[in-house]
Amino acid sequence: MEKVSYREIKALIVDMDGVLWRDSKPLLDLPALFSEIRRRGLKVILATNNATRSIVQYLEKLQDFGVVLKAEQVINSAQATAHYMQKGHPNGGRVYVVGENGFIDTLQAYGFSHAEEDVLAVLVSMDRGLTYQKLRQATLLIRAGVPFIGTNPDRSFPTPEGLIPGTGAILAALEAATDIKPVIIGKPQPEMYRIALDRLGTSPNETLVIGDRLETDIAGAQALGCHTALVLTGVSSKEDARSWKPALDFISEDVATLIKNL
Repeated sequence: MEKVSYREIKALIVDMDGVLWRDSKPLLDLPALFSEIRRRGLKVILATNNATRSIVQYLEKLQDFGVVLKAEQVINSAQATAHYMQKGHPNGGRVYVVGENGFIDTLQAYGFSHAEEDVLAVLVSMDRGLTYQKLRQATLLIRAGVPFIGTNPDRSFPTPEGLIPGTGAILAALEAATDIKPVIIGKPQPEMYRIALDRLGTSPNETLVIGDRLETDIAGAQALGCHTALVLTGVSSKEDARSWKPALDFISEDVATLIKNL
């Protein structure tokens, strides 16, 4: 990567899975990375499509890796989905959830409880405990007219062993069974990035978005006019990035190298 100075960059929005870690394995020296970000005076928010953990659980995971952040410095598609639901249903309500405990806990914090029937929406995320019964009930509810909402479209999820099925794979099964497309909340939709920019207090042209997936991290950032950087530790390849339009601002082997060359 060429050494380029972007003096207007005041803040970073950084993806997590495939950028900072794969599952429980850090991809680099995370305390050193965040120390360097602080040294450069950059604000930072971590933003991920992964809805399997609550914000508290993400803060605990970061602390296990030696990084201490505040709750407002982390946002995921579970929280963005809860924000979205709260706009239409400020008093909360019953929802059918295909997802893990972190997603359910986040929804409960906003007043939404999991139920099997008489629900406001079917909310779907990555679920490593997925069963046919969950798909069956979700299909029946969606076919009966209940709104169908997905936390994110990521078809795969990076782990140390390789890519495994993500939320998008589950959404594809339900779309095939119902002939209905879900409303997507997470990246590349703008909701999460807008929340992040509001918290950072920066404009898009003052903000660099760092991710590993072109069709979500990068596409969403470019739609809002943010600067973009792809790191090659996750899903998208250098060849993918070189043919991506519009062109990215940066392509880097990893996030530490990227920060060093800013």
